Amino acid sequence: MILYPAIDLKDGKAVRLLRGDMDKATVFNEDPTAQARAFVEAGCEWLHLVDLNGAFAGEPVNAAPVEAILKTCRVPAQLGGGIRDMATIETWLDKGLARVILGTVAVENPALVREAARAFPGKVAVGIDARNGKVATKGWAEETDVEATDLAKSFEDAGVAAIIYTDINRDGAMQGPNIEATAALARAVSIPVIASGGVSSLADLIALRDCGVALNGAISGRALYDGALDLAEALAALRE
Repeated sequence: MILYPAIDLKDGKAVRLLRGDMDKATVFNEDPTAQARAFVEAGCEWLHLVDLNGAFAGEPVNAAPVEAILKTCRVPAQLGGGIRDMATIETWLDKGLARVILGTVAVENPALVREAARAFPGKVAVGIDARNGKVATKGWAEETDVEATDLAKSFEDAGVAAIIYTDINRDGAMQGPNIEATAALARAVSIPVIASGGVSSLADLIALRDCGVALNGAISGRALYDGALDLAEALAALRE
C-alpha cells in the first residue's frame, strides 16, 4: 500500500484545512517545494497535490508552486483541484504531472473523464469526496444527491487509474479514517482505491492496509505536519 504525503496549496502556501473549510486553514510551510523535497528525502514514492483555490475557482490557481515541485522532485505526483477540461489535463501532463485527479467534472461531465482516461491511459484518477456518503463538489462547497459508491461504479468500464475516496467529515480532523466506508467502496469496484481523510497515526495506516480488501494507498497530510505520523517510519512499516 502506497503512502501519499499530501501538499494542499492555498495562496501559494502548503496548508491543511479542517473538514474542507477554507476559513479554517493552518499554514504548515510557506515554501511548498521545500516541503515536497522533505517528503521525497524521507523516501516517499508519490506526492499528492491539491490546488485548493483552483477547486473553488474551477481553474488552476496555484500553478507556480505545482510546477516548481514537478521540476525539483524526482517522484511522480498527482494533482487535483480546478482541472475541468481537456486543455488543462493536457497542459498538466505535458508539464510532468503523473496523474490528474478529476472530482467535480466526474459528477458534472462524466464524459470528459471517459475521454481523458482513453486519451491518457493510467494518468486519470477520479476524486470522490463524500459527506455522509453523498458526493460534494466545487471544493466540497456544493452537496449533491449522488451516492459515492454509485459514482465509483459508473466509471468501472472507463479505464480510470484510481479512485481517491475522501471522507470530508474526517479530513484534517485527526480522528482516524472511515475504514468501513472506504473498504465498502473498494469492494464495490475493481478500480484501485486510495483512502483519504483522517489518517492520523501509524495504527490508522495499518488498519487500512488490513481492512480486508486491497487498497492502492492512503493519503496523509496533517498527521505528517504535526508529527503524529513519521513518514520514514510509516513507509518502512508498510513495506514489511
